[in-house]
Amino acid sequence: MPSSAPLSILVTGANGQLGSELALLAKQYNAIEWFFADRTALDLTDQTAIAKLINQRKPNIIINCAAYTAVDKAESEPELADTINHLAVAQLADSAKQINASLIHLSTDYVFNGEQCRPYTETDNTDPQSVYGRSKLAGEQAFAASGGAGIIVRTSWVYSAFGNNFVRTMSRLGRERDSLNVVSDQVGSPTWARDLAQALIDICLSDKLADKRGDIYHYSNEGVCSWYDFAWTIMQQQSLRCALTPITTEQYPTPAQRPPMSLLWKAKIKQDFNIVIPHWLASLQKALPEFLG
Repeated sequence: MPSSAPLSILVTGANGQLGSELALLAKQYNAIEWFFADRTALDLTDQTAIAKLINQRKPNIIINCAAYTAVDKAESEPELADTINHLAVAQLADSAKQINASLIHLSTDYVFNGEQCRPYTETDNTDPQSVYGRSKLAGEQAFAASGGAGIIVRTSWVYSAFGNNFVRTMSRLGRERDSLNVVSDQVGSPTWARDLAQALIDICLSDKLADKRGDIYHYSNEGVCSWYDFAWTIMQQQSLRCALTPITTEQYPTPAQRPPMSLLWKAKIKQDFNIVIPHWLASLQKALPEFLG
């Protein structure tokens, strides 16, 4: 490719939290040729459509933000979850390889069982406990097996002013109710989708991405908290008077099992791509005004 040709990036899942944040940041990177594909532009259940779009657009980089993320619903829709989180990824990886494009695929902390007492590294054993987690792990494995260029980025507890997420739910319930019960025995690191989006753009602009072959990286905001801690901070930052009561996972059963410990070790992405990661509290304070807008 001539050096004068613009970098072209195709983003799937354009209307999701991460895709929306990438679209927002894209305005600052006019030298990049962006194409954002939502569900109407790209049906991830149609492998022929995936191959056709990528062959038509011929991007240098594909950022796959699209996923089946209804964690509990996936327990009753395993085939659909597998189609989007696994088979579509396999097709994306194969199509990217055919045109010598790099793929950045987003994955999840749910590939782990959450029983470890230290942050998970990229090389720790996977053991997903839910249909969603198993489908995401299968997608990772399909990408790695393709031998194509690019990386897998696992993340956790993502929120944004776009879409449905824990911060939006707590902000709404904190105004509607006098009290709430919140799980306190699941811990992790909240991740502002904008921070993750910026990290992905920085990776796209680095000269190292094309040399990777399905390498795995972890990204979440710095720091650790429980869902109860997170909810308490959301309430405090907005001066909401909703009383919170900590409860156990056992007291709040869900169809899908959640990892009790979702901390991700992030030294590798910092070192390889010089990524600076903000603390979750600092990012939450920046993000919250957008929820009120």
